[in-house]
Amino acid sequence: MIGFDFTDAWLVLHAGVWFSGGALIGTLHFLTLRWNVSMLALGRAPLLAVALQLGRFALLAGVLAAIAVGFGALPLLLAAAGILAARMGAVRWGAPT
Repeated sequence: MIGFDFTDAWLVLHAGVWFSGGALIGTLHFLTLRWNVSMLALGRAPLLAVALQLGRFALLAGVLAAIAVGFGALPLLLAAAGILAARMGAVRWGAPT
């Protein structure tokens, strides 16, 4: 007998939450990248720009490590997919027309 199982619905809901969370983290990461690149290109406070770059990497790595340790491989992969989706959006949004 084939029926609806609520566990499948919870799995899909959790997958959407992890993907959306990754997309949010990725959007923040790539928006700050845009800001960081403009700081470097204009020559304003290069030491601050490098420090912000390191902070961006550390924050992203820390969030992904916390997801991996606390929740496992599937949420990590879903969050990483969300980050990649945010990257595609950032590249498309930032591309010249």
